[in-house]
Amino acid sequence: MKSYFIRLFNYDQFANRQIADLIVKTGINGKPVKLMTHLLVAEEVWLSRCMGQHTKVTELWPDWDAASYGAIIDKLHHGWITFLNSLNEAGFDKIITYRNLQGQLFETALCDILAHVINHGTHTRAQAGQHLKLTGDDKLPITDYVYYLRQINPAP
Repeated sequence: MKSYFIRLFNYDQFANRQIADLIVKTGINGKPVKLMTHLLVAEEVWLSRCMGQHTKVTELWPDWDAASYGAIIDKLHHGWITFLNSLNEAGFDKIITYRNLQGQLFETALCDILAHVINHGTHTRAQAGQHLKLTGDDKLPITDYVYYLRQINPAP
């Protein structure tokens, strides 16, 4: 399970970079920037929770400069991979107890949180991509998981 989630978080970094780089390149502001910021803030919150740390985040929709995305994406990726590498197989079934930003207490299996983080990223990147298309950018990068796998393991 460890290698599977590491592969998914490597993909997450790749796909986040694709959309973030396009946002920076086009200089577009507004909804795509808000969505990517939200995605990255949410990943930061979940990583803190998984590591048993209190999150410093108080808002899931802050104003961030898109130029900072690359460094944030790489920092989060490093955090996730370091965390995943610290786990043994049983660790993926560990129950994570955390509070949401409203203070409500929840418990969720780590493997389900990891799946949520990846799915949330895919969903939010798609939303950002749609808003980029609405601004007239018809050349969206390919962020499909299978495309990513083909890039890291090209066919003979």
